[in-house]
Amino acid sequence: MGHRLSKIYTRTGDKGETGLGMQGRIGKDSLRIAAIGDIDELNSIIGWLMIAVADEASDQAMLSQIQHDLFDLGGELAMPGYELLEEALVSDLETHIDRLNEALPPLKNFILPGGNEAAARCHMARSVCRRAERTMVSFNNAEPKGHVLAQQYLNRLSDLLFVYARHLARKDGQQEVLWQSRHKKEG
Repeated sequence: MGHRLSKIYTRTGDKGETGLGMQGRIGKDSLRIAAIGDIDELNSIIGWLMIAVADEASDQAMLSQIQHDLFDLGGELAMPGYELLEEALVSDLETHIDRLNEALPPLKNFILPGGNEAAARCHMARSVCRRAERTMVSFNNAEPKGHVLAQQYLNRLSDLLFVYARHLARKDGQQEVLWQSRHKKEG
């Protein structure tokens, strides 16, 4: 790949713009850059989650692939006209969801983020993924040629992270944290 970043600070972004991979400069407050930023934040939190599940090789492989997919998604947004994601990635996420959900009891209550450190980190990733998805929806609504597959990928990924958090909360005989409203209806 060579030496692409020999100087980290360039001062070119000091006026609120940043460069895209192929098409000049764009405002740092644009929906495109907001989506890239949300995806980058999500990728960072997944890296943080990976530390908490370091002893699980299959989980590490799944999360590592997701990190690579998210980097491709960010690259796709940074280089308008390029398509790096494939429909099979959404199917892969669905396969992981089905595999993890198979061992879980049916959900009869809302659950709260937590249970243990790994589950809490996974819920953090899930909530940031939902934000990235909302930003992607806004971006797609504003752009004539949106990234529908990216939106589907983020939607499915947030579903996977929810199921994975449930799985993590129940590891080693632990339990999920069930929501209990203080405002119960009478009668």
